[in-house]
Amino acid sequence: MFKCKTVWNKLAPLARASSTLCLQNARKSALRHGRRLEMVQKAQMSSGPAGGGGENTLYYVLIGATCLGTGVYAYRTVSGDKERYNERMIEIGSRPKQGPQAAEAVAKVVTESKEDAAPLESIPEPSSEPVKSEPVAEEPTLTEPPAEEPLVTEAVVESTETEPAAEAPVTEPIVEASIPEPTVENTIREPVVEASVTEPVAEAPAVAQSEEPLAPVVESAADSKAAPAAEPVEPTAAPSDVPEHAPYLLIGGGTASFAAARSIRARDPGARVLIVTEESDLPYMRPPLSKELWFSDDPKVIETLRFKQWNGKERSIYFQPPSFYVSPADLAKVENGGVAVLTGRKVVHMDVRGNKVTLSDGAEISYEKCLIATGGVPRNLQVIDRAGEEVMKRTTLFRKIEDFRSLEKISREVKSITIIGGGFLGSELACALGRRSTDVGLEVIQMFPEKGNMGKVLPEYLSNWTTEKVRKEGVSVITDALVKNVTYKNDKLEIKLKDGRLFKTDHIVAAVGLEPSMELAKSAGLEVDSDFGGYRVNAELQARSNIWVAGDAACFYDINLGRRRVEHHDHAVVSGRLAGENMTGASKPYWHQSMFWSDLGPDVGYEAIGIVDSSLPTVGVFAKATAKDTPKAATEQSGTGIRSESETEAVAGALTAETTATPPPIQQEEDYGKGVIFYLRDQVVVGIVLWNVFNRMPIARKIIKDGEQHADLNEVAKLFNIHED
Repeated sequence: MFKCKTVWNKLAPLARASSTLCLQNARKSALRHGRRLEMVQKAQMSSGPAGGGGENTLYYVLIGATCLGTGVYAYRTVSGDKERYNERMIEIGSRPKQGPQAAEAVAKVVTESKEDAAPLESIPEPSSEPVKSEPVAEEPTLTEPPAEEPLVTEAVVESTETEPAAEAPVTEPIVEASIPEPTVENTIREPVVEASVTEPVAEAPAVAQSEEPLAPVVESAADSKAAPAAEPVEPTAAPSDVPEHAPYLLIGGGTASFAAARSIRARDPGARVLIVTEESDLPYMRPPLSKELWFSDDPKVIETLRFKQWNGKERSIYFQPPSFYVSPADLAKVENGGVAVLTGRKVVHMDVRGNKVTLSDGAEISYEKCLIATGGVPRNLQVIDRAGEEVMKRTTLFRKIEDFRSLEKISREVKSITIIGGGFLGSELACALGRRSTDVGLEVIQMFPEKGNMGKVLPEYLSNWTTEKVRKEGVSVITDALVKNVTYKNDKLEIKLKDGRLFKTDHIVAAVGLEPSMELAKSAGLEVDSDFGGYRVNAELQARSNIWVAGDAACFYDINLGRRRVEHHDHAVVSGRLAGENMTGASKPYWHQSMFWSDLGPDVGYEAIGIVDSSLPTVGVFAKATAKDTPKAATEQSGTGIRSESETEAVAGALTAETTATPPPIQQEEDYGKGVIFYLRDQVVVGIVLWNVFNRMPIARKIIKDGEQHADLNEVAKLFNIHED
C-alpha cells in the first residue's frame, strides 16, 4: 500500500499537467471547428489530417491506462496486506506464551529494523499526550516488508501500554531511544514475562525456530492480565527422572529383562540399558515366592525378602542390590554406561516406525533397540470374575512380591484358605501353607479338575503318588473338582462344584495358569500366535529388525521341537540372555532346551526339560532314593537354591553308560524314591522328568537334542546314575 502511495505521489503532478493540457486543447479544438471532439480509431488517426486532435486522444489513452493500472495495483496490494495482517494476527493469537528468549529476539529484530529505517518527513512531531495505538501502527512500518509491519508496530504498541516512556516511538530520534535493550528489559520484568519463564524448557526452542520471533512477546504482553491464572499449569514435558532416549530399552522388569541387561553389558561394556517395569520393585526371582520364603523362620521375611535355601545359605530375592543400578536421570551422563530401572511406569503404546514408546504418565522414550519381556498376568476363573466385588476382595491371583506379602499376612489372620489349581504353583503353595497349618490352626484346601496333583504333567501313577505326598503335608486335596459358582454368605465364601459338593472357606487363591501380556501387540503391529499365544518371533527371538521378545511372552521356534511358548524361570534366563546377545549383533538361534523344576517341600522335587505332557506315552525307570536324593541335598551341592543358575552352557559329552555292574532290578512299589520319566512322540524322546535326580540336566538336554530313537530306555536311564548309592 505504501509503495503504491509513493508511486502515486511521483505520478500525480505529471497526471495533473497532462489532464490540464488535454482540457485546454479540447476546448480550443471545439471552438475552432464548432463541434465536440470525437474519439476516432487509431487506424483513422494515423491517416487523418494534421491538427485533427490525434495528439489529445493519445493523451487520453495514456492517462486512462495509467489510472487503471495504478488502481489495480493499489487494490491488489491493499488486499494482500490486509490478508497477511489477519493471518499473522491469527497466528500470533494461537502461539503459546514465551520466555525471555522472545524479548531478546524482539530487541534484535527491532534494532535491525531501526538501522534500515529511513527518515519519514510525513510523521508529525510528538506531543506530550500518550501515543495512541492507531498512528503508531500506521507510520513506523513504511520501511518494513508488508509481512512484518504489524508485528513491529504491535510490539511498540504493547510497550506504550505498559510503560508511559514508550510514547517516544512517534518520531525518528525517539523511536531509536525506545527500541534498545532498556525497553525490552522493562518488559521482561513484567509479571507476564516472569510467568512465562516457568513454562517448560521444551517449548523455548520454538522462539529460535520461529520465522517471526516478535509474535510471542506480543501474545505475552497482550495477556498480561491473565498471567496469574496461567502459572499453575502443569508442564507437558517428560518428568526429570525419565530419560528421553535409551539405546537399549527393555520393557518389563522380570528375569528375562535382567538376563538380557547382563548379557548386553557383557558384550558391550559401555552400553546404556534402561529397564521399564510396572512394579515398584527392582528385578527379582519369582520361584522363591512359592517355595523357600514360606519356610523361613524370620518373622520379618515379608519386609526383608531374604530366605534360607535348602542348604542353609541365606540370600535375597533380588538379583542385585540397588547400588548395582544407575539412576534413570543419569543414564545418559555416566561415563561407562550402566543399567537403570524405571519403576512404577507402564509402557502403554509402542510406535515401531518412530522407534519410541509412551509411558502411562504420558512421557515418551525413544530407543535404538528394544526388548519386550512383559511376562504374563495370572489367569482367573470366570465364575470368580462374575461373582462380585466381595468375592474378588477375598481372592488372590498369585504372581508378584505384593501378592506374597498379602497372602502371608492373610494366612495368619484367617481360618481357611482354598487353593484352586493343581499345577506347579498350586501344589507348591498348598505344600507351603500345609506346613504351617498346624502351627497357626489354618485349614488348607486344594481342589482341581484332574485326578491328581500335576496331572497334566506327570503320568497318572506318579500324579497319584504326589497327591498322597501333598496330603501328608496337611492339605485337604479335592480331585475331580469343577467349580460351578462362588458366592459370599455369612462372612464365608461358598464354593459349589458341578457335582453338587459345597465347600466353605475364608479366602481363595486362584492358581490356574498364566496369560501372556499382549497389550502392546496392537499398537506395535506385532504378530500374535493363535495357537500358543504370545508374540510370534523367529529362532533368534526377533519380532522386527530392532525388536526382540523373551520370556513368557515369546512364542519362539524351537529348532528341535517346533514352535513353543514356555513359562518357566530357566527359559526366562536363557531366552533373555540370548535376546541380549542378539541385540548386540550375535545372531544366534535358540537351540538351548530350557529346564524347569518344582519342589514339594525340602524332601521331594523334580526337574524337567522338553515337552512334558501326560497325554504323551511315557516310560519311567525308578530306583530307591537315598539321603542325598532331595532338593536340600541338591542345593548343598550346587550352592544355590535356583538350580538353573548352576546350569552350564557346555553340551554334555558322549552318552556312555557306567562300567559298573548293573544292580538287581528294583521292585516297584508305591514309593517312587527317584527315577527318570521319558516322554515319547513317534518313538523319539521329546521330554524328560528327573524325579529327585538333580544336576543331570546336561545329559537330558543332549538326549533331546540328538532326537534319536532308543530301543531300550532302561539303558538310557543308566546315564543318569540313578542306581548309584
